[in-house]
Amino acid sequence: MADATRTDRPAFTGAARARRPEADAATGRGGFKLDRWIKQFLPKTLFGRALLIIVTPLVLMQAISAYVFYDRHWDIMTRRLVHSLAGDIAFLIEELRPPITAEAVAELSERAVRHFDVELIWRPGEILPNRAPLTLFDDTRIAMQDAMRTKVRRPYVMDTDLTDRQIEIQVQLPDGVLQVMAHKKRLFSSTTYIFLLWMVGSSLVLFAIAIVFMRNQIRPIRRLAVAARAFGLGRDVTGFKPEGATEVRQAANSFLQMKDRINRQLTQRTEMLAGVSHDLRTPLTRMKLQLAMLGSAAEIAELQADVGEMEKMVEGYLAFVRGEGTEKPVDSDVAELVADVVQSERRDGPPIGYERPDAGSAALPVRPNALKRAIANLLQNAKRYGQRVWVTVTRSGDQVEIVIDDDGPGIPEAKRADAFQPFVRLEPSRNPATGGTGLGLTIARDIVRGHGGDLTLEDSPRGGLRAVLKLPV
Repeated sequence: MADATRTDRPAFTGAARARRPEADAATGRGGFKLDRWIKQFLPKTLFGRALLIIVTPLVLMQAISAYVFYDRHWDIMTRRLVHSLAGDIAFLIEELRPPITAEAVAELSERAVRHFDVELIWRPGEILPNRAPLTLFDDTRIAMQDAMRTKVRRPYVMDTDLTDRQIEIQVQLPDGVLQVMAHKKRLFSSTTYIFLLWMVGSSLVLFAIAIVFMRNQIRPIRRLAVAARAFGLGRDVTGFKPEGATEVRQAANSFLQMKDRINRQLTQRTEMLAGVSHDLRTPLTRMKLQLAMLGSAAEIAELQADVGEMEKMVEGYLAFVRGEGTEKPVDSDVAELVADVVQSERRDGPPIGYERPDAGSAALPVRPNALKRAIANLLQNAKRYGQRVWVTVTRSGDQVEIVIDDDGPGIPEAKRADAFQPFVRLEPSRNPATGGTGLGLTIARDIVRGHGGDLTLEDSPRGGLRAVLKLPV
């Protein structure tokens, strides 16, 4: 029984392995995915995809219609025309009784022109030139070859490239060559080209109508995207109203409701923090006065230090609230704002180097006072822990970058995320002699994100910490 078990198990494993490629092919794992390859060539925008959905069936319908028309109408009309011309030539040849003379051919040609629109020319003693080979797509020549083989049954050469809209057919007879000149309308029908032109023209008209229609349908979605981006960048959304299809109006109404709820929550939080911080000032001031009247004992000094720390925390709360205030965005040159902050911070502390782009290249809508507060917090941190500070403003693509470097001890990468938490102090890792409320980086990042940007911390090539402030244009 044990041997049978060991014998069956490899067979089962082999069958499973044999079925595995089929399962992988069905699920698209481990192999080439056709849908991913196709998506590389599909339009990326909603306008392009919607237009493709409309145009693709139209093009397929026109292609199928053209193929059916060409396969049926063209084939039938061509065969009828070539058989008619070949029958006329066969009749005229039978009318010529040997010996064939130029006078007999001229008399027959006069009647042929009058009744068949065909001219005859007799060339006694000549033989046919070499026949041009037939090409794969020369349907008229192929059909003419079959008709001449069936009705005339004589060697012939046909030339359809004459400049005067004539067709030349030379038939080999026993005593010479009979040249038959006919109009091209005897072999070619203009209805085919008219149909193709009409089909292409109607397709272009329908395509233009589809473009205009889709642009009108996509415009409300694009406006919704612009409004959502503006709101994400912390700018006022004015003049936006729901429009377009029912689904687009529902999305626009949901966006407006979401915007109102977020603004209402931010306002309530700001007012609550401002109210609590302001109310705490009165009892703290009263406690400071009472402690000052008690004397200078050691216990009283400790209490005074605690009250002072609480007062700093309240001031930090108020600074945090001011960073979330209702200041309106104003078109400003970020380089000029940074220059003002740098000039103000140069009054004390280590030297600050500043590099800025060309004038006017870093202009965008910002809240000037809030942005100055964020940059000032970053500069004060850099001054506190470094001997030198470098500030650079650059324009990179669709964003403005403000880079602040220092040559201090920096912040370990594992603790950089904690540095943005409110009231988290990292003095043990940087400078144990310094203090603070732990709100500087929190306020700065909150202000930057309120502008739709972000604030990150990196290792500085100067040896310390680098703060990179990015603002979208």
